[in-house]
Amino acid sequence: MDSGANRAVPLTDVEELYAESALHASIPQELFSLQELDVLYDDTTATLWSYMSPEGRPSFTPAMLNDFEQWQQLIGQGFGPDKVPLRYLVLGSRADDVFCFGGDLDLFQQLIRERDRAGLVHYGHRCCAILDRNIRTLDIPMLTIGLVQGTALGGGFEALLSFDFIIAERQATFGLPEIMFGLYPGMGAHALLSRKLGSAMADRIILSNETYTAEQMYDMGIVHALAEPGDGLNATRDFIKKSERRHGGLVGARQATKRVWQLELAELNKITEMWADTALQLREQDLKVMSRLVAAQARLAERIAAA
Repeated sequence: MDSGANRAVPLTDVEELYAESALHASIPQELFSLQELDVLYDDTTATLWSYMSPEGRPSFTPAMLNDFEQWQQLIGQGFGPDKVPLRYLVLGSRADDVFCFGGDLDLFQQLIRERDRAGLVHYGHRCCAILDRNIRTLDIPMLTIGLVQGTALGGGFEALLSFDFIIAERQATFGLPEIMFGLYPGMGAHALLSRKLGSAMADRIILSNETYTAEQMYDMGIVHALAEPGDGLNATRDFIKKSERRHGGLVGARQATKRVWQLELAELNKITEMWADTALQLREQDLKVMSRLVAAQARLAERIAAA
């Protein structure tokens, strides 16, 4: 099986990009030493390449959320008008065949059993704040790109919906499995899918528990470009190259679309609070289904890592 070398920036490129990064003293160096995010800056295209590199199961654990919060804060400090130029922000994953499994289901089970509504809401609000800042592109006139080379489930899919463009390899899959254990996605899926596809199609995706292919997502307009397996990085570079001459128009068009959406953080937070109340109604049999899903995802991640 492919070792993963084709799914990330090659080593020589990594060294080159890091050397270029060091030339920009105004970029906070902490950005390049986050625990679960690998970050590389390419000044030839003003692109910040970021890859999730989780220590365990590829999901949005509190540790991963910590890194995303720091990532956004440090990008805001170092980049933008009158700072280091940033035209493209790319997020991918170092986990072969997995973009992200989504929310921290182990943590959810613990908080539900402890009847800790405040803990659930706090987790959800953190996710919503990260999502909201990404939708607003950190108030920097740039384009955000999600690079998907594997499975994007639950919160992983929701996170992608906050990006301006999604590039997916053809073997990538997307899904919202929460309904199978009596819950629903609470951090952006309803708000973003309804605005992108309409409420009827959003309901169909959220309630179906179906797995969708990259081609199906492309046909719906959620995915913007398809790549052959292992060629996602090159496809993203090609997308950036082709976008250069129309960068201003693309940025403006995306800003106009979001203005029409009228999506505020308060709406995201309210849905998360409703999600937390629903989570506290789950029965033990629902939590067992959740546990089986966690175990299945952990086995999958282990098989991929061992291949």
